[in-house]
Amino acid sequence: MLFGEVWPDEGLSRRDRSLVTVAALVALYRGNELPFHLKTALDNGLSTEELKHAITHLAFYAGWPNAMTAMTQLKKIIEEGS
Repeated sequence: MLFGEVWPDEGLSRRDRSLVTVAALVALYRGNELPFHLKTALDNGLSTEELKHAITHLAFYAGWPNAMTAMTQLKKIIEEGS
């Protein structure tokens, strides 16, 4: 249902869905799911810089430990892709 019906729904773009998903995972400290969705966000058109800004913004609302964990995971993904 999630990937078959919700993600393809045209009510939100895949890019916007990725941004919302990453925000929720950072806020809820879901480190196991976050790497997959950070990679998906990049594939869906979000830039590395946009993700960095979003995570920094989330630090003030979701907490610095959550944001630092997400930033560390994003950095690892970027380094692996280089």
